[in-house]
Amino acid sequence: MEITPATVAEEHERLRGRDSIPVLINETRDRLGSCFGVTVDHVTAEGYRTEVDDLFADGDRAVNVAALCGLLRDLDCDGDYPGFVVDEFLGRKLAATIAGGEPFALLAEATFHFADVHTHGDPGDPAGADDLDAALAAGFQTRLPGWEWTEGPGPFGSKR
Repeated sequence: MEITPATVAEEHERLRGRDSIPVLINETRDRLGSCFGVTVDHVTAEGYRTEVDDLFADGDRAVNVAALCGLLRDLDCDGDYPGFVVDEFLGRKLAATIAGGEPFALLAEATFHFADVHTHGDPGDPAGADDLDAALAAGFQTRLPGWEWTEGPGPFGSKR
């Protein structure tokens, strides 16, 4: 794999065009909201695309996101299970990288596993494809507004 400015730009456009990701984000938020007894705002396709643009405006982070996406997109393993550990590892790291620093990175990693349980690729897809989708949903859903607890000052005087 070679990462160049062109590779990063291609990944930026590829992620911007993933209309299935806002749907997956909203499904994940609905499931999480039910678990925690809260309502979480849905994400629009335009809000998702704007957030992709903001993420890729940070060149250092964009390189890492592009590389992790490429690895997951191409990762396959006969029978899937032997590759299970590495696709989970890469998915967690992608979700955390998208979400940003702590504590949101940790939340995105946990959310990745939650989203991954409900995300399935098509037969014939590489083993990492569903992990890529789950990671994108987990990372962006953590990064995007919509959770009441991130909308104002925290109990310790800090704001997101």
